[in-house]
Amino acid sequence: MITLFGIKNCDTVKKARLWLSEHDIEHRFHDVRTDGLKLDQIEEWIKKTNWEILLNRRGTTWRKLDLSIQENVTKNNIAALLLANPAMIKRPILDVNGAISVGFKPDLYHSLFN
Repeated sequence: MITLFGIKNCDTVKKARLWLSEHDIEHRFHDVRTDGLKLDQIEEWIKKTNWEILLNRRGTTWRKLDLSIQENVTKNNIAALLLANPAMIKRPILDVNGAISVGFKPDLYHSLFN
């Protein structure tokens, strides 16, 4: 089972979806805003990758956070913060049978599927 997690309006997510379609890779798209997420899903991603990789510090949502929140983000509280603010999750997240890949680069996807 292949699931691509992201936000449908995100340009990087659009590129990833197009790449998967052009390479005839059957997948399911899960919009983290519309379809939602569960805390255990985010915690699983954190276990499988570095939490700092999951956190998108370049986005508007992160920049709008109070500085005291930004300065106190840790591995122990990041899952709840990402659940409350799914736009702060770096996109897309590709789940291929439980293996997680964060972000999109054609070379990375090519190596995953060849």
